[in-house]
Amino acid sequence: MAFAGDTVRFRCHFRTFDGQSVEPADVKLTIYDSNKQQIKQITLTDTNKDNGVYFYDYVLPTNQSEIIFEFSGVYNNKPILVRDSVKIQFNK
Repeated sequence: MAFAGDTVRFRCHFRTFDGQSVEPADVKLTIYDSNKQQIKQITLTDTNKDNGVYFYDYVLPTNQSEIIFEFSGVYNNKPILVRDSVKIQFNK
């Protein structure tokens, strides 16, 4: 659980089915609300990558109780993606 208005770092390490690291093209981070409606989409570059791991610092909204984040790209002419969610709490 995270707090509304706090900054979180989303991270993604793209891998093949057998666990090999890959460098996809056209990497994006998309943020959705709990109803799967897109809030924001960010194109990531090498400035958002550290040792093969993509990252993005995001300030959690104060008007949502949960968000879904999705890292996506294209590898070997096929889509590659990962999704997860963050529960957002206003206070303890």
